[in-house]
Amino acid sequence: MYRVKKVVNNNIVCAIDDKEEEVILRGLGIGFHKKSGEEVPEELIEKVYRMDGTKSTNKLQELLAEIPLEYVEVCTDIIDHARDILGRRLNNNIYITLTDHISFAITRQKENLEYKNAMLSEIKCFYPQEYELGVEALSIIEKRLGIRLSIDEAGFIALHIVNAELDTNMSSMVQITELIQKILEIVTEYYQMQFDEESLYYSRFITHLKFFGQRLFMKKEVKNDDKVFQEMIKTQYPNDYECAKLIQQHIKKVYKKDITEEEMMFLTVHLRRISM
Repeated sequence: MYRVKKVVNNNIVCAIDDKEEEVILRGLGIGFHKKSGEEVPEELIEKVYRMDGTKSTNKLQELLAEIPLEYVEVCTDIIDHARDILGRRLNNNIYITLTDHISFAITRQKENLEYKNAMLSEIKCFYPQEYELGVEALSIIEKRLGIRLSIDEAGFIALHIVNAELDTNMSSMVQITELIQKILEIVTEYYQMQFDEESLYYSRFITHLKFFGQRLFMKKEVKNDDKVFQEMIKTQYPNDYECAKLIQQHIKKVYKKDITEEEMMFLTVHLRRISM
């Protein structure tokens, strides 16, 4: 059972659930003539949004109050589809960030003010599954709203999805993408070889770099005090460890951040696998 806390508009209400937690409900006419404290009929509820905290809930309320209902419905369907396809938890703030982005992108497209995505190639390479979801999103938007956004927007949508997967902010996501690109440049030059981008080891390396970047920019550290393991990796893979040291030096120089020995070990192991 949900009780109305505040009517946002005819189609959006802020409500309280059985656990006394605040949620946002969407449904055609769900807020029409409703007053605080009244029960919301279940048959009118099309979507329940559960945000992480009051601040996020308030932001979503404000956003949904400004955006046409059909935009809200399309964006929600895109996000829910992405969650189903990826099979991973997405930070609920994506309902704010991606909905806001797509709504603004539609407005810009109508005004012929589309943005170029300078990282489109990198996004396609590093986040292929999320990029494909971005391409699907463009088709959904065109089919439902009759508006065709540029392919650059598929990249932006992909970044928002990855951002929600890694639970980072967009600024960090851009930094992570740039970092992955630079690491690959260092690795390619060091080994003097082109890597098989279709291989499982390459895919695992890119995935590792995503989460490595997340830990780096969100100041999260991997805990592993196994000194024997660390020495074994250095001894067995000295060439790969030297490449990891080049990556370490770049990060220290550019980002003024240190990489722990634990991170160095994981980097070395992945480098060994992709260079074999």
